[in-house]
Amino acid sequence: MTKTNINIFEQLESEVRSYIRSFPTVFTKAKGYKMWDEDGKEYVDFFSGAGALNYGHNDPKMKEKLVEYIMNDGITHSLDMGTTAKAEFLTTFNDVILKPRNLDYKVMFPGPTGTNTVESALKLARKVTGRTDIISFTNGFHGMTIGSLSVTGNSFKRKGAGIPLHNVVTMPYDSFVNDGLDTLEYLERFLDDKGSGVAIPAAMILETVQGEGGINAASFEWLQRIEEICKRWGILLIVDDVQAGVGRTGTFFSFEKAGIKPDIVCMSKSIGGFGLPLAITLIRPELDIWEPGEHNGTFRGNNHAFITATASLSYWKDSEFENNIEKGSKKIFNFLEKIVADYPEIQGEARGRGYMVGIMSEVEGLSPKVASEAFKRGLIIETSGPNDEVFKLFPPLTIDDEGLDRGLAILEESVKAVVIGSKEPVTS
Repeated sequence: MTKTNINIFEQLESEVRSYIRSFPTVFTKAKGYKMWDEDGKEYVDFFSGAGALNYGHNDPKMKEKLVEYIMNDGITHSLDMGTTAKAEFLTTFNDVILKPRNLDYKVMFPGPTGTNTVESALKLARKVTGRTDIISFTNGFHGMTIGSLSVTGNSFKRKGAGIPLHNVVTMPYDSFVNDGLDTLEYLERFLDDKGSGVAIPAAMILETVQGEGGINAASFEWLQRIEEICKRWGILLIVDDVQAGVGRTGTFFSFEKAGIKPDIVCMSKSIGGFGLPLAITLIRPELDIWEPGEHNGTFRGNNHAFITATASLSYWKDSEFENNIEKGSKKIFNFLEKIVADYPEIQGEARGRGYMVGIMSEVEGLSPKVASEAFKRGLIIETSGPNDEVFKLFPPLTIDDEGLDRGLAILEESVKAVVIGSKEPVTS
C-alpha cells in the first residue's frame, strides 16, 4: 500500500486544522481503545474523539447493527420525517434513560453537532421567556457558531467570531477565584440589586464539568444552589452535556448525582454511540412552544446515527456498565493524585470526575510537553484550559484494565521524561 504523504494536509487543507499538529501522523485503523497509523505503530487512545467516542472505536454491536441496516437499504437521510430508526431511538431512549431517572423531556433534533443543540436551547429560552440575556460562566465552552460563542469564555475562540458578541453576562464558575469565595452570593447580588446593570436573564447555561475550560468540576452543592436561584427568578437552567454526558462523568447525565433537573439539556458527541453526527435537545414538555419548522436543519434526520445510538443504549439497560465506570474512575483519579505527589516539580492538581479528568500544572508550558511526549510513546491525550495548563485524560468508557494500565504507565513515563529528562520510551 502506498503511504500517504503527510504534507498533503499542509498543502491542501486550511491553516485552521488543529489536531494533526498535535498528532503528526496518518491514522488508518482503530478498534476499541487502540489506533494504528500507516507505519503500523499502535496507540492507546485517551482522547476518544474529544468525547465523541465514549464507547471506543468501531464498537462491534453498533457496527453490526449499522452494516445490517445499510445492507437492507435502510433510510439514510430523512430530515424530520418519520422512520423506523428514529422511532426505535426515541422509544429506547425514553424507556432506558429517561423513565428510570424520573425525567420527562421532549426530544428535539437540531442540526447534528454540539453547537447546533446549544443554539436551539438559547433560541428556545429567549422565545419562552421573552427575555434576551443569558448568564454563562467563566471558562465555559459551548460551541463555535455565533450564539454558542457568545456564551463561551475563551477569548481566542470568541475573537474568531469577527463581530461583537452581545446579550450575555459572564459570571464566575464554582471556585473560579478561590475555594473561599462564594461565587453564587456574588451572582445573587447582581440579580437582587436594581443598580447592578444585570437584567433578569432568559437562561443560565453551564457545564457541570468544564472540558475545554480546564476540567473544572462544579460541586454538587453549587449546582443545587444554581437550580434554586433559577427557580426563584423564573430563569431557565440549560445544562450543556455535549461532552460531559453519556457516561463521561460517571452517570449517563452529568447532573444526576447533584439531584437537579435542568429545564433544557444539550447533548451531542457520544449520543450517536459510534462517532456518527447526532445531537438532541431535551426540553421540559411545557417549554416546547416551537412552531413547526421554526428551527430546523437538513441533517437532523441522520438515520445511521439513530441506529448506532439505539444500539449504544444497550450498555445502560442495567447498572453493570455504570458500576464499571465508577470503579475505573477511582483507579484513574488515584493514579493522578499519585503522579501529583510523586512529581512535585509539576506543581500539579488532579481535577475532574469520572473519565473526564486531568492534571493542572502551574508550570508554564509543561502540559503540552507531557502530551507531546505521550504521543511519541504511543498515547493520545490533549490539553485544555485557557493556557493549555491541563493535560487531560478521556479514555473510552469501555476500556479494559489492561488498556487502562498501559495508558497510565505511558503517561507516567511521559511526565517523568518532561520533569527528569528520561528519554526511555515505555515498552508495550
